[in-house]
Amino acid sequence: MRALLFAALLAACGSSTPKAVPAPSTPPEPAAVVPTTPTTPTPSGPAAVVTTMTADTPLTDADGNSFIVPNEWKVTVQGEMTILTAPEGNSHIALIDVTAADNDAARDAAWKVYKPGAKWPVLNANPGPDRDGWSRIKNYEYQTSPNEKRIVQVGTSFANGRWLVLIIDFAQDVGEKRGGQIGKIFDKLYPKGHSQESFKGKTAAKIDAARLESLKKFVADAEALTGVPGVSFGVVQDGKVVWAGGIGVRELGKKEPVDAKTLYMIASNTKSLTTLMLAKAVDAKKLTWDAAVTSVLPSFKLGTDEITKQVLVKHLICACTGLPRQDLEWLLEWKGSTPDSVMKTLGTMVPTSKFGELFQYSNLMAAAGGYTGGHAWYPKLELGAAYDKAMQTQVFDPLGMKATTFDYAKALRGNHAMPHGITVDGQPARDLMEENYSVISARPAGAAWSNVEDLLKYVQMELSEGKLPNGKQYVSKEALFARRIPNVAVGLDAAYGMGLFIHTAHDVTVIDHGGDMIGFHSDMMWLPEANVGAVVLTNGDLGPMIRGQFQRKLLEVLYDGKPEADENVASGAKSYFASLASVRKLLAVPADATASKALAKHYKSASLGEITVTVEGGKTMFDFGEFKSEVGSLSNPDGTVSFTTTTPGVIGFDFVAGSAGGKPTLTTRDGQHEYVFTAQ
Repeated sequence: MRALLFAALLAACGSSTPKAVPAPSTPPEPAAVVPTTPTTPTPSGPAAVVTTMTADTPLTDADGNSFIVPNEWKVTVQGEMTILTAPEGNSHIALIDVTAADNDAARDAAWKVYKPGAKWPVLNANPGPDRDGWSRIKNYEYQTSPNEKRIVQVGTSFANGRWLVLIIDFAQDVGEKRGGQIGKIFDKLYPKGHSQESFKGKTAAKIDAARLESLKKFVADAEALTGVPGVSFGVVQDGKVVWAGGIGVRELGKKEPVDAKTLYMIASNTKSLTTLMLAKAVDAKKLTWDAAVTSVLPSFKLGTDEITKQVLVKHLICACTGLPRQDLEWLLEWKGSTPDSVMKTLGTMVPTSKFGELFQYSNLMAAAGGYTGGHAWYPKLELGAAYDKAMQTQVFDPLGMKATTFDYAKALRGNHAMPHGITVDGQPARDLMEENYSVISARPAGAAWSNVEDLLKYVQMELSEGKLPNGKQYVSKEALFARRIPNVAVGLDAAYGMGLFIHTAHDVTVIDHGGDMIGFHSDMMWLPEANVGAVVLTNGDLGPMIRGQFQRKLLEVLYDGKPEADENVASGAKSYFASLASVRKLLAVPADATASKALAKHYKSASLGEITVTVEGGKTMFDFGEFKSEVGSLSNPDGTVSFTTTTPGVIGFDFVAGSAGGKPTLTTRDGQHEYVFTAQ
């Protein structure tokens, strides 16, 4: 159930793409006034019992449904409602057991108990497949105004003759910061009497022709459902390549097929390769995991000297320092950016949680990890050149990864895929490739190009515990495995090491990392106990549905697990397109002429650069310098107007029109930061 609900809260765990346009699937209810105190539940009924947890604690609700309450969260039990409140106090998850005729009636009954005055319009109502003992699943997303900075969602599901309704009423900054803890709550959200599927003690099957055909069919069907043009993938088992190839095409409208040699941007999978370079540096005594970063790279700096001194090499790519995402600062303002300027930007950032407390994914921190390692190897070279040389000499060359490169021009000259997405009208289209150049200056975090053949060599080395095919020990097991030590929880059954996720769901260990840039979405994974690994590369923005569920499909193939992966993709794709169609009804494209006339011609932000506004052929265009996009307009429930980019690849950058000091403004936000562009 968790995987089908609350995506808005958990999407930040490893993706570096901008948020898509919100996606409703049913005609919205009329806009209504939002309560003046939206962060405070107003339940009625019996007196409440309030407890604050001092550790992650298993609990059950009134009907005996089980879940986990994270450490320091407050639990309020009042009759048939249990409210979990994050430590910040303004964010709540309510579990309410009700008897009702159907999903909608259950939803309405729960709101009357939790917050009778809430009147956010319903944006999205999508059914989901039966999962984890729950049936009749239906999830709802509500339209909030951007200036509220809130996420409101509802999930309804049925078991044991009753409905469980979950109301998510969360501040966006808390949702991003506490995504790992939210994962814990839902990882074991089961109806009374249900137990999780387990593969403990089972021997992985050999991937024979029939099982391989099942994987191929999964990919082909998923492509058809999502509109992703091409998927290259490969599987190794017991030291041998079972299959490496591709299904689909490199580019829409062209016939060239994808295959095992086709290059894709692998985005954040670059991080795993970067930490491998660091492991090699540990073996070579160029640095240690416990060395202060400033002792290796004296120019390293975070927002304060006190915080800077605490950061060790092992913290650079652990997502455990409390440093939040600030991706807009490189996605929207990258012209002229260099490794040195990236490090200077990092010097303005400060953590929003304590070391080791919460999973917070920072691309620029990961970039600093790569540049620190490169400097340790080649201290006389410029940061970018040192990193590139270290990766070539210590990773790509020894592993025989001959095609893998950071050279975009080289990659684009040969057998390569192009990025694709979906238009606001739901049609497949080429993505704006230019925006993928934004990560070059932060390349240790996600700028490598590679193919299935090369990445399978890397995966096989991981499975061989650091040995090459000739039996030579390429990297010590100790340094290699240090990257797999959990640093911070990403849920109850998952943790983050150094550039690697460690999953233990179903009592089988899966180590992986995903990668997401504009139109390129990938994953590489391995199961040490099964001696199996896989690589999945896609060239479409619905690729996460494929690469995410490929891991589940692989488990099904190896352990004869419940057949869920195919249905998950089908349900996810159906919900996505229905939601997109519904939001399209709210989005004016071209933008409303009256609203556009109120815009200034030129805006500037100290952190995100400039926006030039023009009207071309009746279309309102925002020119960011790095890229240009048409914008549509959206009327929000609070009376404000948002302008949203609509060009495939950069869909969903949202700017709220306003004013400050007598000047027009445009305000955009990520999970924990607000940026104001002021008219010049």
